[in-house]
Amino acid sequence: MKITVIGSGNIGSAFISGLLREGSIAHDDIILADISQEALAPFAAKNIRTTQNNADAVKNAEVIILCVKPYLVCDVIKEILRSLSDDSLLASFAAGITLKKLILCAGNRPIYRVMPNTAMSVCQSMTCIAAPDNADKEQNKTILNLFSKVGKTMMIDESLMNAATVIASCGTAFALRYLRAAMTAGVETGLHPAVAEELVSQTMLGAAVLISELGNHPESEIDKITTPKGITIKGLNKMEHAGFSSAVMKGILAAFEIIE
Repeated sequence: MKITVIGSGNIGSAFISGLLREGSIAHDDIILADISQEALAPFAAKNIRTTQNNADAVKNAEVIILCVKPYLVCDVIKEILRSLSDDSLLASFAAGITLKKLILCAGNRPIYRVMPNTAMSVCQSMTCIAAPDNADKEQNKTILNLFSKVGKTMMIDESLMNAATVIASCGTAFALRYLRAAMTAGVETGLHPAVAEELVSQTMLGAAVLISELGNHPESEIDKITTPKGITIKGLNKMEHAGFSSAVMKGILAAFEIIE
C-alpha cells in the first residue's frame, strides 16, 4: 500500500511512527509532505521519502492522509486533486471539519473523516472513522485495515464524531492529567518520580485492559478492590467529596460544547 501523509505535526508524526513500529508497510511506500524542510529532516533520516511539494507527494498514492490545520484542509485538497490517481482515497484528521465540507472540496472522490489520537505512535490509538456515502465496502475495508495497524478502529455515524473526538482524542490528555496527579502524589508518599510514573502508568494500562478484555462495567471491577473500612474506599470517597467524577464530566462536556 502506498501511503502519503501531508503534514508532519504531532498527529502526522504519530501516524508514521506507528506505521513504522507495526512494520507491515515498507519505508519506501510512505511519503511525507510538509512545507518545512526542517520538520521533514528526522523522517528523511529514517529513510522515509519526503517532499515539500504536495502535488508530487500524492502521485500513485492509494491513501492520502491530510494532517494539516482545519483551515488549510480544503486548500490542500484543491492543490492535489489533479495529481490523484482515479482510485486514490482521502482521509482527513482535521477536527471539526464535516464530511459535507470535505466532500464539497473533494468533489465525487471518497474522503473519510478520521479522528485518531497520538497513541498511534505506539499502535494503541482509538481511531473513529466516518465514511462518506459515496464509498463502497472495499474502500471502507481499505481504510479500516490501514488504521487498524496503529490501534483499534471504529466506524461511527458522523453525528457522533464530535462526541468521539472529545472522549477518544482529547481523552488522552484527560487520562494523562490523572496520571500526572497520581504520580505527583506518589512522590509525596516517598516514591522516586521514575518509580511513581511506572507504577501509575502500568496500573492505568492494567485497568483499561481489564475493562476492554473482560467487558465488565468499571464499578464491578471497583467492587473487587474495595473492602469495608478499607484503604481503597477511603481514597475513592475522598476523591468524590472533592468532586472527582463531577470534574471529569464537566471537563468533557465543556470540551464538547466548544467543538459543537
